[in-house]
Amino acid sequence: MSTDTPPATTPDPSRSAVLESVLADLEAESDQLDAIVAGLDDDGWTTATPAPGWDVAHQVAHLHWTDIASLAAIEGGEAFAALMKGAIENPTGYVDAEADRLAALAPQDLLSAWRDGRRQLAAALRAVPDGEKIAWFGPPMSPASMATARLMETWAHSRDVAEAFGIELPRSARAKHVANLGFRTRGFAYLVRGREVPSVPVRVELVGTDGETWAWGPEDAENRVTGDGYDFALLATRRRTRDDVDVVAHGAAAEEWLDIVQAFAGLPGPDPQPLAARQGGEGAA
Repeated sequence: MSTDTPPATTPDPSRSAVLESVLADLEAESDQLDAIVAGLDDDGWTTATPAPGWDVAHQVAHLHWTDIASLAAIEGGEAFAALMKGAIENPTGYVDAEADRLAALAPQDLLSAWRDGRRQLAAALRAVPDGEKIAWFGPPMSPASMATARLMETWAHSRDVAEAFGIELPRSARAKHVANLGFRTRGFAYLVRGREVPSVPVRVELVGTDGETWAWGPEDAENRVTGDGYDFALLATRRRTRDDVDVVAHGAAAEEWLDIVQAFAGLPGPDPQPLAARQGGEGAA
């Protein structure tokens, strides 16, 4: 038997570049939300948001909890096993219960914990060995995919907080990550509803925030989704109804998919209310 020491694994520079790009956008999206909540007094943290039953503290608490869960998934072992057990035992209420628990923290303590957690997660994602996948509540993910999922959640919940205060956030190109995830999770949107995943391909061609084309799927697909890329991200995170976005389905398969599209893991939750029906910060999921 050879006693030679195997060569050290050489890091994949393309993998690192993709991960660093996503992490940079995640940091920018987090900092944007941080700038909104950092100046709030205690009463501001109790402001209702479009998510039923969630105030600003719940929104930040959920982001912090998911960072903690992601760290536990990277580390593996008993901590993540306990999270999985909790989710299995209470599939419809686990996320809300954890948000309630952390939202009870003093606002500045919650803010500090969220800041620390997201920095720790970025470092942990960078340290995952090349080729290693991270266990999750759904399929295992690469570090870049997990970072993209964290960006998507931060992007979506930032919109909830901004809407609660009547703030119009910039239509930045970071929405492309969210739109891409919405496309990639087409099959999951069917599975989570107990429906058969169709074999018919769908092409997505959207106008990006800088006027460029965001496109995924076979170019020759008969079923297509077209329209505004930022609006598609809002639709895929279930922050808007189809009537409130500039997104169009062409073909029966595309039409069916847009009715259930969701970029996030877990149950779909309640449908968002139309913009015209929203009053007092209540409405969207």
